[in-house]
Amino acid sequence: MSNDNSLDSSQTSLIWSLFVDEKGGSGEGKIADIFNPGITSGYNWVHLQADTEDAWETMKKLGLSDVICDSLSALETRPRALLQNDGVLIYLRGINYNPDSDLEDMVSLRIWFNEHHVITARRKDRKLFSVQDTRNMIESGDAPTDTADFILLLIGKIASRISEVVEALDDELSTFESEGGLESSDRYTLSLIRRKSAAVRRYLAPQRDALDSLFRMAKFFSQEQAFELRDLTDRMARYVEDLDLAKERAMVLQDELRNRIAEQQGMRMYVLSLVTAIFLPLSFLTGIFGMNVAGLPGTEDPEAFNYLATSMLVLAIIMLAAMLWKKWL
Repeated sequence: MSNDNSLDSSQTSLIWSLFVDEKGGSGEGKIADIFNPGITSGYNWVHLQADTEDAWETMKKLGLSDVICDSLSALETRPRALLQNDGVLIYLRGINYNPDSDLEDMVSLRIWFNEHHVITARRKDRKLFSVQDTRNMIESGDAPTDTADFILLLIGKIASRISEVVEALDDELSTFESEGGLESSDRYTLSLIRRKSAAVRRYLAPQRDALDSLFRMAKFFSQEQAFELRDLTDRMARYVEDLDLAKERAMVLQDELRNRIAEQQGMRMYVLSLVTAIFLPLSFLTGIFGMNVAGLPGTEDPEAFNYLATSMLVLAIIMLAAMLWKKWL
């Protein structure tokens, strides 16, 4: 490839380019070298921002076909894996740790790779920390020696970040379950846990299927690498199951909280009903003797009020004793 096709810092779509040799050593990638048809060892990792004005031009300089360029710059993606132009195209999703973002608003990562080339692409302001983790590991001198190992490392970093979120949700639910004293204010937190579980699971289920499809592309992986990929697929499946369980646990806690609130409200209404039952006959008596009409008994007797008050007190005690006998209290 001629030098006019090499990338430089003026191309805003290029985030970085790293070349890894067959011994795991890394350095700055040079497109004119790594896309040489005669390359037999090492690989280059080019990381792009796919929604800049020069993104298409950059990808064409990398020697990618129009189909691959379209795939890497797609607006909406869902996890999947498929063979594409003698390589593999993978869409993955990772946890969103960007500032002012929700963790469950997962970031899309587009990957195309073959034996000596790895192209990853993301959209503006949608950094994926798992990608940075992978770069840090490569620059520390612990780089995978081929593209298959690189893909497995990147998937493992994404899985580790997902694991952090799944474990955090599990810890929150375990705290609620161990304390037992749910309050009305916990309803929002439990609803938030359910929403997070559903949002993360939305992409993890197809991501599990994408890794399973990748596993079946045996020509790109050795037996040992295929075994590791199967283990990563099982991890994704376990995370999906854990999120399903977290959603169900949150629903159970919400039901328990609703039952407690209903029970508390019912008890309050029950107490009010008993108080009303005690004071209803007393109110009736006060209503009768409070009428301003002629002929009421005791209007001329100075002890009439004492008699009435005593009678009302005795009546209240009798009703209270009857409720206790009936075990209404």
